[in-house]
Amino acid sequence: MARAEKMSEAIKKEISMIIHDELKDPRLGFVTITAVKLTPDMRYAKIHYSVLGRDADYARTKAALDSGSGFIRHLLAERIRMRFVPEIIFKEDRSSEYSIRIQEVLEEIKQLQPAEPAAEPKQKGPKRKGGRRESKKSCRVLKKKK
Repeated sequence: MARAEKMSEAIKKEISMIIHDELKDPRLGFVTITAVKLTPDMRYAKIHYSVLGRDADYARTKAALDSGSGFIRHLLAERIRMRFVPEIIFKEDRSSEYSIRIQEVLEEIKQLQPAEPAAEPKQKGPKRKGGRRESKKSCRVLKKKK
């Protein structure tokens, strides 16, 4: 595991704990930190989060996280040893909602399709008496040399 990946995981863990334990903002809903992406020089961190709720909940949570980003960054500097604490940028992650919607559509399609009878597997090659297949070698016609 590369250093940037280790730092991303450490930052993700610490920011999750800070948001749930330290940040006391009534605008925050049920927030889950889904990913942290650091730039190669580790100066900027994009924090991807998801919220349980509607679009209004996303807007309130975004405002709360943006206003508390300085406080979060300060606590992050105390908890993780880094030469430079990265600038924090919060981004919405709606992939979980997207996957739930895809699952719902697949279920709707499944309910609309009538149940089809199982088709018999197609058999290849000619049959002999008794239901067994002939081998390809026995079907070949050998040409005589002139």
